[in-house]
Amino acid sequence: MEFLKKTDRTLLEMHTGMVFTGLVCQVVGAFIVQNQLRYAQSLWFGVLFAVINSIHMGRTLDRALADSANTQKIIVRGYAFRYLFLICIMVIIAATDVMNPLIVFLGYMSLKVTAYLQPITHKLYNRLFHETDPEPQALPEEDEICGEEVVRQEGEAIPR
Repeated sequence: MEFLKKTDRTLLEMHTGMVFTGLVCQVVGAFIVQNQLRYAQSLWFGVLFAVINSIHMGRTLDRALADSANTQKIIVRGYAFRYLFLICIMVIIAATDVMNPLIVFLGYMSLKVTAYLQPITHKLYNRLFHETDPEPQALPEEDEICGEEVVRQEGEAIPR
């Protein structure tokens, strides 16, 4: 439990969503697919690839936020690397016919499905860790009246 608390919470929630998506696809595929072994191999390779890409995405964002001068360049470079790597892997899989490229891509798309599952996984880990989200606090409103900035506090307008 302590190991889970020390890990990056966002990545933990994403990985849980990816594994859940993989499990759902595996169960659905059990009723549809004839070659179960190849289906499972392709699906879980795609999910694993999505997990690796999410870790790379998190590290890229951490590096980009640490270097404010090159933020955009670092993010674009990381994005391009991930998708070029995806294309290379998919071409190799399609050319060698080792796995089904469509099922690998289905597993990889668990990365996208995770975004929709995030509110559910977030609540799950809040319950598991006995945590609650902080209450959002309203920021003081700032208006511009006749070129003069005014901050409203407790319903009154106070000129600065």
